[in-house]
Amino acid sequence: MNKTLSNFILSAVIGLIFINCANRGTPDGGPKDVTPPSIIKSEPENYSTNFTGSEIKVYFDEYIKIRDIQKQLIISPPMKTQPDIKPLGGASKYITIKINDTLQPNTTYAFNFGNSITDNNESNPYPYYRYVLSTGDYIDSLSVNGNIVDALKKQPETFVNVALYEVDSTFTDSIIYKETPKYITNTLDSLTTFSIENLKAGTYMLMALKDGNGDNKFQQKTDQIAFYKSFIEVPTDSSYTLRLFSENLNFKATRPRLLSGEKIAFGYEGSYENMAIKMLSEIPSEFEYRITKDSKTDSLNYWYKPRLEVDSLIFKVSKNDFEKDFTVRISEQKRDSILIETSPSGTIDYDETFNISSNTPLVRFDDSKISLMDKDSTVVDFTSSFDTITNTYALNFKKTEENKYNIQILPEAFVDFFDDTNDTLNYSINTRKASDFGYARFTLVNAKYPLIVQLTDNKGEVKAEESISEEGFLDFLNLIPAIYSIRIIHDANGNKKYDTGNYLKKIQPEKVSHFQNIEIRADWGIQETLQFK
Repeated sequence: MNKTLSNFILSAVIGLIFINCANRGTPDGGPKDVTPPSIIKSEPENYSTNFTGSEIKVYFDEYIKIRDIQKQLIISPPMKTQPDIKPLGGASKYITIKINDTLQPNTTYAFNFGNSITDNNESNPYPYYRYVLSTGDYIDSLSVNGNIVDALKKQPETFVNVALYEVDSTFTDSIIYKETPKYITNTLDSLTTFSIENLKAGTYMLMALKDGNGDNKFQQKTDQIAFYKSFIEVPTDSSYTLRLFSENLNFKATRPRLLSGEKIAFGYEGSYENMAIKMLSEIPSEFEYRITKDSKTDSLNYWYKPRLEVDSLIFKVSKNDFEKDFTVRISEQKRDSILIETSPSGTIDYDETFNISSNTPLVRFDDSKISLMDKDSTVVDFTSSFDTITNTYALNFKKTEENKYNIQILPEAFVDFFDDTNDTLNYSINTRKASDFGYARFTLVNAKYPLIVQLTDNKGEVKAEESISEEGFLDFLNLIPAIYSIRIIHDANGNKKYDTGNYLKKIQPEKVSHFQNIEIRADWGIQETLQFK
């Protein structure tokens, strides 16, 4: 065979090999793995009794990893010392649970892993795995079921703890602030229903907690709470609905501090209404003071004059059953200068007031030094009102569509607490065309009055609100085009505001009803019938 023929045959053979390899080895991706891992065995076996050990192992048919274990894992009853769970940050074919707590005798424990266990490659979860053991000779098998709703919003929060406190000789209402519950479960990230399982028969207090810091104890400042109106008896066939709400904070004054010359900030938690600030130090006969609400922080500003040559001042802060004395260190600082602020800017609604406020307390207002004219230079009459605590003058005047209003404030129209005055100020605001707005008319059927009807955006923020105390039509005029949710508060006490609940006072939040969304279009109106059950 000559050399040329040999080379040809060799090239052909090599080509066929490459073609064959290419045909057999061309990847097409294949079907995605959607199968979750499977458990091969547990040591000890799941639902074991007479448990005396300190370690549990659960074996899988493939490598798994654990994610978000701090949020997903719920142990019932809770342990004072959390167990060590492995693997963390890596992959393994088994889970190790190292128990660091002394287990109670004759008690059934459940480890609820939620969706924290996934395979290593595709993160397919092993859903809602529960490992159950008993330190006694039987597994408790009773359960309590129900659902979580939000007292005010359409949808409740996710990852809500639902718990049972045993009602025995040691039970008090304050237990939720001090002790972890007897039994606990969690709604996780997609459920609004709950099931507390492996319970003993007994009397319990049923509650839910959106736990802000993960300690399974109620903290008014950070947590939402729900509680059933009465104790429940287990076993039970009932399904329980819990309404989750945020309590109004109990009043508490925080340490006051000097912010600037003759200005002391008194911080607080809760509501400042009826909060009293009394000077206890000796003061001269010409002493004066004013109190205003800070617009950005939860504090009241205490302004005084004349300047006192002292190192400190003593105050008493009180409200209801709260009373405390505070000492404020005094130093020489520069006083705040008057600064006028107004709202709104740009566009004003037909029924909106033009608000004028100052960073220092206003004590005099000369309305003759304010001129208000429309786009045709026609003088527009106005009236004013003053809110001393917010330190705001509200100018109210009749507005017409597609108009422009010019407001001029001449010098010395406003005089503040320290006898400072304003300079010349000019503002311009506009109204829109009537055709830019829409309206809605509601007919309420089978309603029990009084009610508060709110139109909210998709975040639950109130955009329009009306109170109604008797049967009839309810109109919302001059609505900005948008999609609104309809929320109705059953105003049980008729105070024209939503009242939340309180656990210690055993007050449930006011009932709230939600209806279908409505779309408001420009220059268009809709009529809706709201049917109550």
